[in-house]
Amino acid sequence: MTTTNETASQAYAKRRSDIDRLIDVLQMELDAHAKRAALADTHWGYPGDLGRIREGLIELVMSMSGMERERIEDFLTEADDADAN
Repeated sequence: MTTTNETASQAYAKRRSDIDRLIDVLQMELDAHAKRAALADTHWGYPGDLGRIREGLIELVMSMSGMERERIEDFLTEADDADAN
């Protein structure tokens, strides 16, 4: 077993930095995915990929915020409606 003298605030800062980097990587991968999807606009696997990612992100938001899924879904619907106008 490895021991550490890391404080809680140091561990938090490190993990937050890791999460920020992972979000950057996710954005890059989404951009690359969009390019591949544009070349295969009849292939339903690409929207399926994003559906799985969307579900995972909703789970993460639920975990971090304590919000119910329905509230998050409502928020997304309202944002879609606002974008359409």
